Amino acid sequence: MVPGPRSRPGAAVSDRERVARAALTRVMEPGDERGGRWLRECGAVELMRRITTRDGTAEQLSRMTPKHLDGYRLRAENVDPERDLATVAALGGRFVCPGELEWPSQLDDLGDSRPIGLWVRGPRDLRLWALRSVAVVGARACTPYGSHMAASLGSGLAELGWVVVSGAAFGVDGAAHRGALAAGGATMAVLACGVDVAYPRGHAELIGRMVEQGLVIGELPPSDHPTRSRFVLRNRVIAALTRGTVVVEAQYRSGSLVTARCAQRLGRFTMGVPGPATSGLSAGVHELLRGEGVLVTDAAEVAELVGDIGELAPPRHGPVHPRDLLDAVSARVLDALPSRGAASGRDVARAAGTGADEALGRLYELHSLGFVERDGDGWRLTPRPTCNGDARRGGT
Repeated sequence: MVPGPRSRPGAAVSDRERVARAALTRVMEPGDERGGRWLRECGAVELMRRITTRDGTAEQLSRMTPKHLDGYRLRAENVDPERDLATVAALGGRFVCPGELEWPSQLDDLGDSRPIGLWVRGPRDLRLWALRSVAVVGARACTPYGSHMAASLGSGLAELGWVVVSGAAFGVDGAAHRGALAAGGATMAVLACGVDVAYPRGHAELIGRMVEQGLVIGELPPSDHPTRSRFVLRNRVIAALTRGTVVVEAQYRSGSLVTARCAQRLGRFTMGVPGPATSGLSAGVHELLRGEGVLVTDAAEVAELVGDIGELAPPRHGPVHPRDLLDAVSARVLDALPSRGAASGRDVARAAGTGADEALGRLYELHSLGFVERDGDGWRLTPRPTCNGDARRGGT
């Protein structure tokens, strides 16, 4: 991939440049590396002029073929970028170009396949939100386990101050968005259609909430519809925009794995949530984890990986039992007592490898803590309570 020019945040973008880029979002498909190279070499205004003017200059573009040129010109015939810009503005949106203050410069890592521009709806600053963002993606037809884990990650990341990015699809995407919103946090949807199109329709309310409380972005102009290839190409934006990608449930040929692999190529963190080995929806995630993916189980572990120095996940351990708090000698004395019956202090000392006086002192300490009790001249373990202390109420 040939690296594209690095954006200069805050650089002025002329009206002509903005209009030309808006037009090109209708002429070229997302991720068109050939078009991205021409855009880099001659600029949006000149590229649009060459495509729409039959003076022979378009044919001089590297790797331009008559077939491709005919396709571009056919699309350019009905382009009305001023109308598209006005349509999005009427919805409270905007068109953000590379180099502007709001442009996330990490998208430049895509080289010549970076977006021509981004159509944006929502009151938040795209660049600032993207600086501390994590993608949570996965299967559309997810299991209840996958939905639970996605929602838990969404809410947990939001509570830790991270922006949750996904694609607004059914399944894992929707659960992650809802989890973040339920926690009163930040979430952003990257669509494979126009930002004025609620797709899928079943998520119209969810997308509307993100427009009001977060951000909805896309490469395609208003009213444009999604296609299979556009979904796949959309995933590269999700991967490049965020610090890392978490995959929750994915089959071997899942589009979520496309996002993860793109994230790996871009040097982003790639994570996976493990699932049942017997589930086909775990197969893709487990394959990712067998490679360079990192296993995560909650938001704290994700934040530890992608966050700043000091953002550490709490240490993991099982439940702490009272005997875990005993020092080594007391633990040996306790272990020296038989499971049934009593033992003398000398027998306990012999089994524990301590002196008689040391063993006696430890036994009295253990007695105070409730571990042992006297039994005549000997010592025995304190009987454990039954699992059902109220069993006698049942008449037994």
